[in-house]
Amino acid sequence: MLQSRALVIALILLLSTTLPEVQSKSIFEKDRRELLAIPEAIVSYIYEAVNKVSPKISQFLLDTVQSPTVVAARQRVVKEATKVSIMVEQLIEKIKNLWYTRVLGY
Repeated sequence: MLQSRALVIALILLLSTTLPEVQSKSIFEKDRRELLAIPEAIVSYIYEAVNKVSPKISQFLLDTVQSPTVVAARQRVVKEATKVSIMVEQLIEKIKNLWYTRVLGY
């Protein structure tokens, strides 16, 4: 029982120090680059945690991430995510415009 409480406290402290603070901005107001940086931050936190436990495994992860296949896949994902993000921004603007003109009558 005491070990599980200690584990829960340690997990809370770990998450509170590693995850970025939640800001008052809504997800629609965030910059597109901020949204694309979230996966990079998660990977960075995982790497740092693994590096503290086992430097050999962290070196393996680093070598894997830097392999040409993974780099090409990451670039493709970023490219497609940017396209989707732009389309979502345009959709949000159209919805806002419809809301203001049709519903609120501005």
